[in-house]
Parts: sequence; structure tokens; C-alpha cells
Amino acid sequence: MNFKHSLLAAALILAPVCTFAQTPAPAQPTINQRKADQQQRIGNGVKSGQLTARETGHIEHQEAGINKEERGMRAQDNGHLTRQDRKTINRQQNKESKRIYRDKHNARVR
Repeated sequence: MNFKHSLLAAALILAPVCTFAQTPAPAQPTINQRKADQQQRIGNGVKSGQLTARETGHIEHQEAGINKEERGMRAQDNGHLTRQDRKTINRQQNKESKRIYRDKHNARVR
């Protein structure tokens, strides 16, 4: 009987530990990675002639605005972004991603 109780106690102690040992979910791409990916897409569009100089300038201007806003957000919170800040930047990056796609596929050539 004593063995059963100690086995049960050990199982109860180890159960929560085993749940923490699970593999974490893959992390979301960081803001910096998205910036790099979008810059690469812009570069590819320029190289292939899918983006005109005007389209590229407008996209780069918008990207610079997002970067400036991010720097301001980080300055307010000692170099960190709040959850709301990340959501705001993510929305802005989504909008720019759609603009890059639209401009690359609008049949204008340089």
C-alpha cells in the first residue's frame, strides 16, 4: 500500500513538469524579419522590372514611415514594444505587403 501511495505521489509531482517539457510552438516571424523579407521583395521587383521607380519610391517612403513610428514606440517603452505596438506595426506591414504585391502585379513596367 505504501508503494502505491508513493508511486501516485510521484506521478502527481511529475505530471505538471511533463506538460512544460513539450516542444514550444514555432515563433512568429519578427518585425525585423518581415522588414528584411519585404525589402527583398522590393529589390526583386525592381530587378525584374515589375516595379517602376515611382512605385518603389512610394513603397520605400511608407516603409520609412513605419520604421520611424516603430522607433518612436520603442523610445516610449525603454526599447521594447508593447503588444498593442506590435499589432499596430503588424497591421501596417500587412498593408505595405499588399501594396508591394499589387504594385508588382499591375502590369506597369519601368
